[in-house]
Amino acid sequence: MTTFDCADPTARRAGIAAAVQAARAGNLVVLPTDTVYGIGADAFNAAAVAQLLAAKGRGPDMPVGVLVGSWTTIDGLVTAVSPVARRLVEAFWPGGLSLVVEHAPSLAWDLGNTGGSVMVRMPLDPVALELLRTVGPMAVSSANVTGQPPATTAAAAQAQLGDKVAVYLEAGESSVGEPSTIVDLTGKVPRILRQGAESLDRIREVAGEVIPAGS
Repeated sequence: MTTFDCADPTARRAGIAAAVQAARAGNLVVLPTDTVYGIGADAFNAAAVAQLLAAKGRGPDMPVGVLVGSWTTIDGLVTAVSPVARRLVEAFWPGGLSLVVEHAPSLAWDLGNTGGSVMVRMPLDPVALELLRTVGPMAVSSANVTGQPPATTAAAAQAQLGDKVAVYLEAGESSVGEPSTIVDLTGKVPRILRQGAESLDRIREVAGEVIPAGS
């Protein structure tokens, strides 16, 4: 278990290199995002994803989402990107909006009991983006034990997760400090599953009709 202070350029380079190595070896990494800190693993390493769920105290019935490092990565993860999904990606990514879409059936991953869908987001954080662009898509969930408050610093994540994580990337307080808004695009009308960093009104400006959370 090693922590790197990404405010220092030398430590940031070393930290990202260590995080890449850890992820490729099937170990867990805590990384900063704009919303809250995340605990991540290589999305295509089923054992590492299972380890992530175990670290959080979750089972496969609570599947993990995926963070990507570019707009175009989503094209390789889904069968087709709908016009509304494309508009939301272009309007909100990188940022605090997660999209639930049907994933391509050919993908060799096991994120839990997803029912053929995947939650995808591109975070607005330079450290996260650099890591994701090197590793590729990562399975990432909030860096906390299930039922405990989400961590907004790597230190807060370490207090909960300890040595279950190989590398902690500390980049200070998360700029948003609350989880992303989740929009489900698998139905006929977009539906908000969780209201978070992005407002319903702003999402409606881009997507048109949207079913609010809890409706």
